[in-house]
Amino acid sequence: MLIIRPIQAGDFEALYQIAEESGHGFTSLPVNADLLRHKIARAEASFVKAVETPFDEGYLMVLEDTDTREVVGTCAIEAAVGMEDAFYHYRLGTEVYHSEQIDVRNEVETLTLCHDYTGAAEMCTLFLREAYRKGNNGRMLSRSRFLFLAQHAKRFGETVIAEMRGVSDADGHSPFYGWLQKHFLGIDFIQADYLSGLGKKAFMAEMMPRNPVYVCLLPEEAQKVIGEVHTNTRPALSLLQAEGFRCRGYVDIFDGGPTVECRLSDIRGVRESRLLTVDIGDMVEADTQFIISNTQLANYRATSAALAVDDKSEHIIISPELAAGLLLAKGDQIRILAM
Repeated sequence: MLIIRPIQAGDFEALYQIAEESGHGFTSLPVNADLLRHKIARAEASFVKAVETPFDEGYLMVLEDTDTREVVGTCAIEAAVGMEDAFYHYRLGTEVYHSEQIDVRNEVETLTLCHDYTGAAEMCTLFLREAYRKGNNGRMLSRSRFLFLAQHAKRFGETVIAEMRGVSDADGHSPFYGWLQKHFLGIDFIQADYLSGLGKKAFMAEMMPRNPVYVCLLPEEAQKVIGEVHTNTRPALSLLQAEGFRCRGYVDIFDGGPTVECRLSDIRGVRESRLLTVDIGDMVEADTQFIISNTQLANYRATSAALAVDDKSEHIIISPELAAGLLLAKGDQIRILAM
């Protein structure tokens, strides 16, 4: 059985291996032992913290194959970004130039450095190891977070965002970043991305252009990738778009990848999830797959299974094995979402 659960200190080696496998551009998991241990400790504290207003909590989870006890994936949700460390984006805008005297009107796209998403929740750190990229495993891992958001909404910002990985080559070089490196930062994309992942972002405020950047003045190869996603990220973007996420003109400051957003209460998976009360026994055969989670916090568990759901009933029969995997007893509630 594949079970999603909060990360634990004992998962460090597995998380480090995932960080190595994830490659360039996966900013939230830099290959740094101290930082990864800090992320685990922060997540452990967040899952047991009493929260009235979301601040800087991070809910990092892993996907475990209970047959092999191997961690095969990870996903996370940040409660409210930018509360401790600055959270930068470029905002795409338009400046209009018009002269009646010469009868000329021009519209010019601009990029303006901003912190507009401060306080938003963020879906991040989604990674599934290659051997498990089959069936609905990736969809379950990603969409399971909507069940967590629905159940614990008060712990998150009202707007939920996701930063999509932008275009870069196999060596980690970003066409968008090239001009920034040449004229402003002076360090390569991999180093800048790594420092950002470590939380060492002071260099951005010190070295990034302070005035709006005219897109038309960028190299053509940089212009072409603004708002475009990495080939490997297209399925993740399509999934989020189906949930109601849209790009509102914000892109990553390093690779130009789009950031998508949706109000938490408007996310399709949040709206369509249901609470049911559990009975334990022989499950009725069913064809429809559901993502299923318990309603706990520190002992959160989620998985997927075929369920015979009666739209008119508030109860569901699940097997003893499924109940054990989700830490459920008779009378407990589960939250479900059709796959």
